[in-house]
Amino acid sequence: MLSKVHCPVPKDQIPIEEYLQLKKSWFFSWPFGNASELIIKLIASWLIILPINLILSSGSQTLSKNWTELIIVSLVISLGFPFLLLLRQILSWKYIKSRLLSEIIEYEETGWYDGQNWRKPYDWNDKDKLIAQHELSPVIENIKVALIINILLIIAGIELIKYYYI
Repeated sequence: MLSKVHCPVPKDQIPIEEYLQLKKSWFFSWPFGNASELIIKLIASWLIILPINLILSSGSQTLSKNWTELIIVSLVISLGFPFLLLLRQILSWKYIKSRLLSEIIEYEETGWYDGQNWRKPYDWNDKDKLIAQHELSPVIENIKVALIINILLIIAGIELIKYYYI
């Protein structure tokens, strides 16, 4: 049971609360569970942005004359969207992990100009570290694997585009 100490930190700035709020959100809950669910959601986001990129790429006079190149370029450019989604997720989860691992909570009482620090009680600190190590570390690893796959696909696509243009 957590200690009953007076906590001056606003509830929405307590690291465990930030973690729970982020975990409940639709977008940030993607990497929880197995990696295949994350990959499926990333493929769906890639497929959603693909028609937009096809339309934009068709505005190029060079690409509009060659449908194969148009499709390949659009497929590769569309990989940038899942990359940005993964980048946003990994930055957010690493931030929450660092807040959970920290022994001191940095918080703002009413605004950016009145930052304060508060040392977590030992039992809070222990619980936060357990969550960071056993729940967040696998999530961050899932995101890293997905990022590596995405980057490799982008590199392969660029090489394919270079092959067509050379």
